[in-house]
Amino acid sequence: MAQMARSMRVPPNSTSLSEAKKRTLEFFRMCCRSIPEIMDIYNLYDVVTPSQLRSAVGSEVRKNSNVSNPKVIDMLLFKGMEELKNCVDHSKQRHHLVGKYVVGNQGLVQDLGHKDQGISNFLKNFYSSNYF
Repeated sequence: MAQMARSMRVPPNSTSLSEAKKRTLEFFRMCCRSIPEIMDIYNLYDVVTPSQLRSAVGSEVRKNSNVSNPKVIDMLLFKGMEELKNCVDHSKQRHHLVGKYVVGNQGLVQDLGHKDQGISNFLKNFYSSNYF
């Protein structure tokens, strides 16, 4: 599976929006197929499950679902292929993946409390001022 991710390239231009969407689905499937190997390479089993990682990747793909220009979709696919290739080739470190796909963008970690608890009035006034 990872061999396919290493060798696949995005063609230069999509001729239509439907072709660009088809390539996007193929890219997402290729990402899902390479998740088990990425989990093994970076030893992510203690941090995240494959289904959680798959949903995080899906949310990254869905983040750009409103794009309707085929050239922009091709550029995003190129960036995604580069990211996937870097992950499969072990060009990233474990904390990069954990920070981006596990913790990042409010992915799997939720803020449980209010951040101003226990702060004095002086610090609250200081933080609300325009001096920093």
